[in-house]
Amino acid sequence: MYLTKKQLDILEFIQNWREESGVSPTLEEMAEHFNVTKITIYEHLNQLEKKGAIRRAKFRARSIEIITPPPRRKATDSLPLLGCIQASFPSAPAQQPRTESQGSLKLNDLFPLESNCYALQVQGDSMKDEIQNGDYVIVEGRDYANDGETVVAILEDGQATLKKYYREGEGVRLVPANQDIEPQYFNKVEVRGVVIGLVRKF
Repeated sequence: MYLTKKQLDILEFIQNWREESGVSPTLEEMAEHFNVTKITIYEHLNQLEKKGAIRRAKFRARSIEIITPPPRRKATDSLPLLGCIQASFPSAPAQQPRTESQGSLKLNDLFPLESNCYALQVQGDSMKDEIQNGDYVIVEGRDYANDGETVVAILEDGQATLKKYYREGEGVRLVPANQDIEPQYFNKVEVRGVVIGLVRKF
């Protein structure tokens, strides 16, 4: 049985909720957690049920039963170092995070790491009030973010940047942590991950 990353995230969320409360989360609770609509959650649940991962009782609230538990993600003592990311708004084609490892950072003593985390080295000064040029950011790979979180964002032209994320009407506002640089607004931004830690070499 193959599950997409989002389906696996939802399945893990359901399992953790059941372990803590003894019942399943509602559509509203899942939608709020993942910052998506109830329809989106409903569609994911349909796919999980078709794949045999869950079972739902009709006309009963909090009735999700996990048939195939998600695999526990193993902690690791190192992270793949995938490359660099621009912290300034790119004016020319930017180097994208690479898919092949360029080594690793051993950070298990600093952060509660999971297998969906990775490291990026920051280039540029548009986040300098919080994140400086040359710093390493520890990123949790996911495709959603809450307002105020620092994200790895893919812009509409395919370029990557590191910025604070805010929903703005029907679009997105990306805010630098540098008072000399203005925020920018976009109709659509793809979130690739959220910064959960920082490593700075002095």
